[in-house]
Amino acid sequence: MNVILLSPHDLIADNRACIKNPRQLEHIKHVHGAVLGDQLKLGLIDGNLGTGIITRFDDDAIYLDVDLQQPPPNALPLTLVLGLPRPKMMRRILQTIATLGVKQLHLINSYRVEKSYWQTPFLEPDYIRDQLILGLEQGCDTRLPEVHLHKRFKPFVEDELPAIVGETRALVAHPYTTEACPFQIDYSLTLAVGPEGGFIPYEIDLLEKCGFEAVHLGNRIMRVETAIPYLLGRLF
Repeated sequence: MNVILLSPHDLIADNRACIKNPRQLEHIKHVHGAVLGDQLKLGLIDGNLGTGIITRFDDDAIYLDVDLQQPPPNALPLTLVLGLPRPKMMRRILQTIATLGVKQLHLINSYRVEKSYWQTPFLEPDYIRDQLILGLEQGCDTRLPEVHLHKRFKPFVEDELPAIVGETRALVAHPYTTEACPFQIDYSLTLAVGPEGGFIPYEIDLLEKCGFEAVHLGNRIMRVETAIPYLLGRLF
């Protein structure tokens, strides 16, 4: 936890906060080892970063004088379109995209996405939010990514994806193409990544008709949770 993120209800005045979240209290007390008068790095969810001075230390609450004037880091100029991963991978992927600065994530259906994946409690809004917050805490960011769910592939690609792509360049990661993924780009991008096993040829064809260019990452085939940070590091 590299920054303590405050929710709006934690603010009890313009420059005063009260933290009661048990996870945060545990971290402040036992990881930071904080005491009265210590300064902590803070951020307001969807707001600024800054600092807070501990002015009162209770068993179930910590009070701070806060100064939040530093803007959060810039978001990546990226919209990520991702085939719904296996439920046990969701936690890591949500945290990763939040840490790295992705602000738009579209989770989509695909031929190789098991129908049961859509029933997982890991897609509940509260769970998604909790994992995104953990990622923001790691990356010292405050702006929550927006996560959108699309359970039908063809209607999404044909009816919604063109507007999402807009004027950006659109790439789809695909191991069976001759075009290498670009690197160190300086433009806005829409990036599609398939589920485990990748998109099937029909889906690649539909994405290409929507303006996507298929690119490969080299000879190695990566798991989704490996491919995403690899792609973002290469691209940006």
